[in-house]
Amino acid sequence: MATKPMTKAQLVAAIAEQTGMDKKAAGTALDAVTGIITSEVAGGGAVTLPGVGKIYCRERPERMVRNPATGEQIKKEADKVVKVTIAKALKDSVNG
Repeated sequence: MATKPMTKAQLVAAIAEQTGMDKKAAGTALDAVTGIITSEVAGGGAVTLPGVGKIYCRERPERMVRNPATGEQIKKEADKVVKVTIAKALKDSVNG
């Protein structure tokens, strides 16, 4: 069940095959989509990929955490994390 994830080269080849464009154009398109998603989420926005899910940034408040090696409690500053909510269509297709 544990298979290796698809590499960028494999993804570019699959995009090129599905769309009929050459691999260079498919790679450029993939890089453009990745860049757009990165800049939008970094700016505090969200991106919805139909049939896949929603990618967004969430702020986490300052909190107390524990160092697992020493057990010491330390204060962790507020930060941001990227979250992905998976679309129902994708969940349903995976679960049959």
